[in-house]
Amino acid sequence: MGGISMNMNSASTGSVTPRHYNTHKVFLLCNYILLGAASSCIFLTLSLRLVPSICGFFLILLHVITIAGAVTGCAAVGANRWYSAHMVATVLTAIFQGSVSVLIYTRTGDFLGELKSYVREDDAAVILKLSGGLTILIFCLEWVVLTLAFFLKYYAYVEGGANGGVAMRSSKVQQDEDLKDWPWPFQV
Repeated sequence: MGGISMNMNSASTGSVTPRHYNTHKVFLLCNYILLGAASSCIFLTLSLRLVPSICGFFLILLHVITIAGAVTGCAAVGANRWYSAHMVATVLTAIFQGSVSVLIYTRTGDFLGELKSYVREDDAAVILKLSGGLTILIFCLEWVVLTLAFFLKYYAYVEGGANGGVAMRSSKVQQDEDLKDWPWPFQV
């Protein structure tokens, strides 16, 4: 957690715009909600059967990867090196979370059979559908996190992170100068 708060403090003390700072706060909030939802899914899966089956193990592993992605995502947005890996991992987990939620709601009985639950079937179906609702939330939040990570990377580039902002501004000025000589639709 120290790395996450350190990222937030560096964003607030640097020369970033309020839009960048607010986007970063929303990004962190979404990641915290992802952490809570994924850990709740793990506990709901474990409540169906204390020692999970192979299917339950892979379901728990998916949620563990989601948690790891949310934790590392907070630090990965500022680092060029891990940004791409975070984006790819988040896209893949979002796709799998969406697939799991569809399976939970369309084939509840078969899914419970694969989990080999010890809980009564009616109660297990309710627990599984609660987990399915959380996976839908996770699916949506992961796409929000991806969008926010893209905007944070864009803001860092435009505002001069690693001298990218200076190049961006000077090229924009050069484009405006070049377009002044063009006919009407391209004039600035």
